[in-house]
Amino acid sequence: MYYLKRLTLIINLKTLVVTALAILSTFICRHYNFTADFPLTLITIAIVFPIVFSIGGAYKRREAALDEYGGIKAHGRSIYFAARDWLADSTPELQQEIRTLLGDLLKACRTLFAEPVAKMTVNEKEIYKLFSQISLFIKKMRNQGLATGEVSRCNQYLSKTVIAFESIKHIYQYRTPRTLRAYSYIFIILLPILYGPYFAHVAKEVTRGLEYFMPILFSVILVCLDNIQTHLENPFDQIGEDDVMINAEKFVNGLEL
Repeated sequence: MYYLKRLTLIINLKTLVVTALAILSTFICRHYNFTADFPLTLITIAIVFPIVFSIGGAYKRREAALDEYGGIKAHGRSIYFAARDWLADSTPELQQEIRTLLGDLLKACRTLFAEPVAKMTVNEKEIYKLFSQISLFIKKMRNQGLATGEVSRCNQYLSKTVIAFESIKHIYQYRTPRTLRAYSYIFIILLPILYGPYFAHVAKEVTRGLEYFMPILFSVILVCLDNIQTHLENPFDQIGEDDVMINAEKFVNGLEL
């Protein structure tokens, strides 16, 4: 069942529609003996290369988001360790306060990145508010006796956390070239149909019953590549298998170990 669910992410209704149109085009061309030997390099240049380029770009964006997400957790954990280990009289209440702030920060990030970009202006205000509260928390540690050099280091941790968040926000806000995606989408639908004469031509050379194998194979491959790119495009929507999972609860529970 798990693998079937993963398969439905790349083979969906769009795959069936494009495949059906390609089969229909092939059937009509065979019926009217309308055949042509088109070059297959056109499909490679017009569709496969742009899609593969987009997939590579989307994958790099996802990897960059993972790196920055790791930076947020690492520097947040460092601030927690400072509150727990650097103060001579650290209290459970103080440690709980920073755990709550860090957990709320990750939850706010999860909400921001999971919702449409149109809501970004409203959602990011909560994140900046939490950054301000963490800054005040560092000031509180200074008032409780944390050395000046260690306070400066904690502020550096906070600064790097803000930088990591801004980097992820830009990945979330800006996508791979939209014109390239629109171009690929149009030709993924049109080419399997326009290549009906070629599929009809090839069908003359194959065993009866396999005449529709080529249009089905071409359509499935092209649409699957497009679906892979679509799922990688937004690594925060929690739809695809390769999305970035922001698990705030697990992070907070790990701080208590």
